[in-house]
Amino acid sequence: MFILLFLICLAASTLGAIAGFGGGVIIKPVLDAIGVLPATTVSFLSGCTVLALSVSSLIRTRNNGVRLQVKTSTPLAIGAVLGGLAGKWLFQLVLTLSGQEEILGGIQAVCLTLINIGVFVYVCTKDKLPSKHVKSPLAAVIIGLMLGLISTFLGIGGGPINIAVLFFFFSMDAKEAAKNSIYIIMFSQLSSIATALATSTVPAFAWPDLISMACGGVGGAILGAAISKRMDSVMVEKLLRVLLVIVTCIAGYNVVQFFAL
Repeated sequence: MFILLFLICLAASTLGAIAGFGGGVIIKPVLDAIGVLPATTVSFLSGCTVLALSVSSLIRTRNNGVRLQVKTSTPLAIGAVLGGLAGKWLFQLVLTLSGQEEILGGIQAVCLTLINIGVFVYVCTKDKLPSKHVKSPLAAVIIGLMLGLISTFLGIGGGPINIAVLFFFFSMDAKEAAKNSIYIIMFSQLSSIATALATSTVPAFAWPDLISMACGGVGGAILGAAISKRMDSVMVEKLLRVLLVIVTCIAGYNVVQFFAL
């Protein structure tokens, strides 16, 4: 199974590194769909993979000419760390109240489906809508907090919602949003994993699975960086739309699958 996990994470992380998804928004619903691991284990391993991807991607793309807006993205990342703590608490609360991983997985799938639909509609119509230029660090922290909460609860790293927020609130283009999204994702996932370790809420997992997925994340970061150099912002945005459609369909399938169990 570790070969299958490696290939899924490699493909997802390659696409995620290009589009700024982080890969988790693809890895989580795909692994849920094929049902090889429990929902809690998928969330944790997906988060570890996304962390490996984000660190590798930022190192790989540090001199690619795309600007990392540190003054904007750092307050967002700080907020994402705080939101990650809240998201981890919400994750454990829903798991405790539901009493079943299948119900938790179904709730995650419903939320992911709705978010992806909303982001797809926004991305397709954003040129007709006014965008903002948020300058306040406090506002950025608050926005980052919401991003961290949602991404950690869903176990997706950040994904399309990061991109939509960077488009709307900070007027970034597709390639710039992708790089800054990866930067934010790195901090939110680091917070989530550290919290799981500190609170002893790490689910049972096999080390070969974690290693193969993390290697897929690193490999995807390398491939994604190489491919991204040959793509402009228009091409990246087209890829973003295609991925949103695919991931939304998979998440929708997972809603039916989880609640039919």
